[in-house]
Amino acid sequence: MTTPIIKINNISKKYDITHQQGGYVALRDVITNAFKNPLKFAKHKAKKVLGRISKEEFWALKDINLTINKGEVIGIIGSNGAGKSTLLKILSQITFPTTGEIEINGRVASLLEVGTGFHPELTGRENIFLNGAIIGMTTKEIIKKFDQIIEFAGVQKFIDTPVKRYSSGMYVRLAFSVAAHMEPDVLLVDEVLAVGDTAFQKKCLGKMDEVTKTAGRTILFVSHNMEAVKNLCHKCVLLENGEIKMFDETEKVITRYLQNNPLTQDNTLKKRRDRKGGEKIRLTSFHVEDHDGKKVDAIRFGGKYSFCFGYESLDNQPINNLGCAFSINKDSNQLVFNWTKHTKQSFDAPPKGILKCQLKQKMPLGEGLYDLAVNLWAGDERVDYIHNLLTFEIKKGDFYNNGVYIKSPVHLEQDWSLNTG
Repeated sequence: MTTPIIKINNISKKYDITHQQGGYVALRDVITNAFKNPLKFAKHKAKKVLGRISKEEFWALKDINLTINKGEVIGIIGSNGAGKSTLLKILSQITFPTTGEIEINGRVASLLEVGTGFHPELTGRENIFLNGAIIGMTTKEIIKKFDQIIEFAGVQKFIDTPVKRYSSGMYVRLAFSVAAHMEPDVLLVDEVLAVGDTAFQKKCLGKMDEVTKTAGRTILFVSHNMEAVKNLCHKCVLLENGEIKMFDETEKVITRYLQNNPLTQDNTLKKRRDRKGGEKIRLTSFHVEDHDGKKVDAIRFGGKYSFCFGYESLDNQPINNLGCAFSINKDSNQLVFNWTKHTKQSFDAPPKGILKCQLKQKMPLGEGLYDLAVNLWAGDERVDYIHNLLTFEIKKGDFYNNGVYIKSPVHLEQDWSLNTG
């Protein structure tokens, strides 16, 4: 009987979120109230001086049960805020569960968000030895792997430079190389690989495939890159709102995920926590329309579409020079199209509305999975940004109106002629 390398029993994780309401209070008023009645001030300062404070319980994970055997490569997918990263942090013992327990039989190495695992003041060389020691390797074992680590990462020239001076790409390359070459029994990899260039991502995926097939390592891989998950992972976990909704063969789970993430996102964007900005003006909805102005649930190459972004001003005031910029990416980090703030049009807009971008040509992208990133701008200020608004699929279409399917990453409209003289 196979002994599980990871057993997760009834794991839940709760965070207390504090909400504060109330207007600006001058410092002199705070000091005056404190001196007048210090006991009352200490007891009621939040409600009486700074505004009413309320606490909300947020369950990032709820009753997670999972058993993983040695040598398995498990994908973990789900929309932003589903609990994927929280689960990996618990397995890495960066944070601890509120309830439940985990059992891991072996050494664990993790590659989570940029900034974890390395000490910024130490050099690349020093961090390699530090990380090896943390997971229980001897100095002799680390020295044996050292040349392989720096060669794979391609940072030979900077190995004696403090990592705080590394670019994000250099940092991730070294961090992945350390985690992959230190021979852990379990490797935890989060979406951090999206920071690296496309060539290095492929190199990393190849290395992960190698360590599972040749050394029997176990990998848990969190990613929005569905193609990478499909190619690397035997099975997959689908997380929704902190709960496991499905654990099955990867192809089946990805199909379920795409079905549950429709193109139309009515009012759901208001609740997104993974945004940068949104305090003054925020994205509230998204949908796609066909050339007749009807909402669609699927995009096919060769069709004509408009991308529609709902917004609102939180102070209910008109907005000057409001514009939207967005990009379409493949494999999470490979930029395909980019409409920047320099190519967008801007409007003097009412407090609520929809910004509509009508594509003037047929959808040129071939079938596959794509990610949408969106910015809202007011003048030169970026007021809201969601890096991965949603993952969507472009399906087969009839680009050339001849019923013939031509496989290509990009399709272009053409007009041929013959010159005889």
